[in-house]
Amino acid sequence: MDYQQKLAEKLTILNERGNGVLIRMNYIKKTCGDPKLRPSFLTDKATESAIKYINKKFPNIDVRGNIQNLNAIQRQKSEVLAATSSYYDSFLDVKEFRDHVYELLNTIDACQCLFDITINFDFTRNYLDLITTYTSVIITLSRIDDKKALVGMFNCAHEMTNGSSDPSYPRLGQMFLEYEHPWKKLTEEFGPHTRSVTAALMSLKIVYPRRNLPAEQWRSAQLLSLLSAPATMLDPACCETVACEYLSMEVIERWIIIGFLLCHSSLNTNQASLDLWKMALRSGLYLTLTRDEVLNIHKVSEDLFDNIKGYSKRVADIKECRDHVLLNCGAMHRERRQFLRVAMKELFNVLEDEPGLLGPKALFVFMALSFSRDEVLWLVRHSENMPKIKTPEDYIDNQMAELLFYMEKLRGLMKKHKHVLQRYHVQYLAQFDALVLNDTIQSIYVCPEEESVLMTSFVSTLSGLSVKQVDNKQEFDFRALRLDWLRLQAYTSVNKAPLPIKDYPDLAKVMNLIQFHTRMVDSVEEMLQETSEVSILCFYPRVFEKMFSQSSEEMTMKRYLMSFPSVCSLFSQCGHPLCPEEIEAMEKKSLRLCVTFLEQIAKQTSNVVLEICAEQCNLNDQLLAKHCADTISAARHRKQKKPVPKKGEVQKEKPGAESIRKDRSVTTNVDKLHMTLTELCSTYSLCGDFIVFDHIVIPTEFLISHLETRLSEYLESLLRQASSSVIVHCPTMHCFVNQTTDNEPSFRAEEFSDVSELQALAELIGPYGLKFLSENLMWHITSQVSELKKLAIENMDVLVQMRSNFDKPEEMAALRKRLTGGENVLKRMTIIGVILSFRSMAQDCLKDILDKHCPYLVGPITCLRDCISPEADIKVTLSVFELASATGLTCDIDPALVAAISSMLSDNTSIDEEYKLSCLLLVYIAVSLPTLALDINSSYSRERGGHNNNIHCLATAINQLAAAMFTVQNKNIEQHLKEFLMIASSTLLQLGQNVERVEVKNRESIYLLLHMIVEESSFLSQDMLESCFPYALLRNAYREVYRTFVVTLG
Repeated sequence: MDYQQKLAEKLTILNERGNGVLIRMNYIKKTCGDPKLRPSFLTDKATESAIKYINKKFPNIDVRGNIQNLNAIQRQKSEVLAATSSYYDSFLDVKEFRDHVYELLNTIDACQCLFDITINFDFTRNYLDLITTYTSVIITLSRIDDKKALVGMFNCAHEMTNGSSDPSYPRLGQMFLEYEHPWKKLTEEFGPHTRSVTAALMSLKIVYPRRNLPAEQWRSAQLLSLLSAPATMLDPACCETVACEYLSMEVIERWIIIGFLLCHSSLNTNQASLDLWKMALRSGLYLTLTRDEVLNIHKVSEDLFDNIKGYSKRVADIKECRDHVLLNCGAMHRERRQFLRVAMKELFNVLEDEPGLLGPKALFVFMALSFSRDEVLWLVRHSENMPKIKTPEDYIDNQMAELLFYMEKLRGLMKKHKHVLQRYHVQYLAQFDALVLNDTIQSIYVCPEEESVLMTSFVSTLSGLSVKQVDNKQEFDFRALRLDWLRLQAYTSVNKAPLPIKDYPDLAKVMNLIQFHTRMVDSVEEMLQETSEVSILCFYPRVFEKMFSQSSEEMTMKRYLMSFPSVCSLFSQCGHPLCPEEIEAMEKKSLRLCVTFLEQIAKQTSNVVLEICAEQCNLNDQLLAKHCADTISAARHRKQKKPVPKKGEVQKEKPGAESIRKDRSVTTNVDKLHMTLTELCSTYSLCGDFIVFDHIVIPTEFLISHLETRLSEYLESLLRQASSSVIVHCPTMHCFVNQTTDNEPSFRAEEFSDVSELQALAELIGPYGLKFLSENLMWHITSQVSELKKLAIENMDVLVQMRSNFDKPEEMAALRKRLTGGENVLKRMTIIGVILSFRSMAQDCLKDILDKHCPYLVGPITCLRDCISPEADIKVTLSVFELASATGLTCDIDPALVAAISSMLSDNTSIDEEYKLSCLLLVYIAVSLPTLALDINSSYSRERGGHNNNIHCLATAINQLAAAMFTVQNKNIEQHLKEFLMIASSTLLQLGQNVERVEVKNRESIYLLLHMIVEESSFLSQDMLESCFPYALLRNAYREVYRTFVVTLG
């Protein structure tokens, strides 16, 4: 008969179902209570009177007799029925769950089951879990203010649609009325179950006091320390109540508090019950029902016992316990967290150094995780509902990052060395547990058939294990064995069982240990989830963010900050299939929290990097010549024996004085910044990436993004000065340099743009970072191109005539007088050239870095680029060039510039018009070149390899812009650059015929520009240049500009 009751199966299924129903009820409560999420039909003014009527008459709502009050529902009954059906079905789930719990509890009472957490652990735990889950469901249901309105509206719409009310409505409505005072009704329900509940709770009297110790006793016992007894380091960590050692304290306290609230009669008759209850009441102020829904244990207990005759002493006990909590609890938990931080760090360091110890000492890891998780959860729920006390600092922990960090590190260690656990415990199960179990079974005198079959199967399963299965990476699954053990506990725990488990405690001890060992083989992930799950942080975002903020202010905690975003990866594990809507909301909340934390860490890190840069600039400035005047003056005074300055005058420190240390405890600002940067960089070592729901998160990308943004600011500042010719692009030195002026420059451009600096930039932000910079640069280029097109449109008629008459000097002279904006065109083209020149320098440095890091990747990409022929499909060409450009290689056509020019086209753009504008723009540039001779800064500098006003950058701009524009328009690039060369040559030759000294001052320097354009082009050749511009002029021009260059020999 007892075998047919299936108590084990029912407990397992109902607990799982109950958790889903509980989460569902909580979601409905939160949805209806949030103005942003509240269902529209509950806030609609049209249904307001109907809702009031339903709440007043519930559950006896007269649909036919009072139709005037329900007109709003009548008009939209289909919509109301559809909108409320899911809520109605959820409340029916509660009723169905309650009925099944009633039935099972009555069956258990009829069987007079034995419950002892130290013997039949799983059976007792499932029983107590069912009681607390059921109570939590009812309490959460009672807190849903709109439940009557939701159910009443559904039934009204149902009756209006179908002519009759829903069959389940009367019982559901009655259930709502019964639980208007939930605790009173619950205590009445559990009166008959007092014996079983009390017996289960009293089995905790050994376990709970042993677990609920202050930090001083933990410390004196050297809890969790592997180094305290070196001789026993390799001995397996085990005890008779192994599963109780990592059982959540909050779970135990929830059992005790709720259990004695439901079955409180033993508190007045049994001193042991009273002591256990009072100990739990002294543990804190709040217990979690689910998510962020809490139970104020002292208030609820006091309100309940106030209305029961003869419980005045218990009310006094409650007040005494609450006062004890307010006075002592915060400090006790603060000390526990402090102890755990040190203990977790030691445990991790030992196990990381010797991962082989994970086998025998796995229990220590789960104990450490469970204890830490308990302290985190306690602080979270009490911080959110902080009481008014004199020591609020006890409820603030600015070192929470370290505790979360080592929890995450231990979790990672267990996952990384999973095979170590498997090898150790497979051997343990096969070569020890199986033998002990077999001997235990042999000592049983009377063994019924059903129990005998189960125990024989245990021995058979364990004996067949071998290390080869681990080496062959075979999947293990002992769930069937563990369920059979739960069944055996149920069979042997009923009254008058043929094999009563209380008479064979050794069997229980062996099987409980075997259960733990099997879980080490096939469900380490589940064990980690069970012992270190802190997903409650997702439901307390304010507290979570505050903890992060407090930790980030502590220097010693900065290296642990990555634990906060990493914890967000655990939030996906707490969803339930019965409430899929909640999972979507959790995903958004988790991602928001994760991104917020990563952005803050990245922001702090990038700020420190830039502060260090600023400090280094300040130190460098101290070396400038102007700062040595005081030193020279003092030396001169000494030499001339003049009086030294008075003592009141402050002597300036010499550069480098900051490096002279008389006391190592004295730190400079640079020291502090470097220490901060070291700490922040250390936090990125926690993990390379992690998954938050279905999103792969890479923390370093956030840092790179911040650095990209900050370095773009540096870039814009640098290029802005280059565009105004304050600094000059220097091709010979591959950097930018300052113009020679009388005033001292605010900074030296070469220090920010030389090869080593740009290589450091490429190393720092990588290919993706430079891609980001390129996109930023392209935005500036497209804005200049837009302005150039406007100028071309304004002068279109003149440019069309110039294009056809470029070889007629007289007509060109007349047309040039009508042309406007020539200087503006060249200025904008020079800016484009400067930008592209900087990008080219950065790309070259990126290639150098990638050549160093991954030469075998760069080599094939280079070959692929070189194999592209001009006849290849342009899409294929651009794809290959994009790959090559990403590795820093130079390409004939810049794919980034092509993409930027292409993005400027709209759906209404005419390709023919764009093509015409592109041709005229080249004409515009070509005919404007002579005006450069008017600028005194257009002179060519042999030392720099370019012109003093950056016009040599025009060569890069003309070649790359023309290639990009005509690629977008699918035209022949070489043909149009030839046309440009012919027009430019003709125009510059006309410049040579002008004898006015003002205009011809820099004529030779401008001739060189034509040569540079051809030199930099992949589409033009020297033969083409000589066909339209005499080489003799170029030779004379070079001789002229080099003759003015003075060589100074040391």
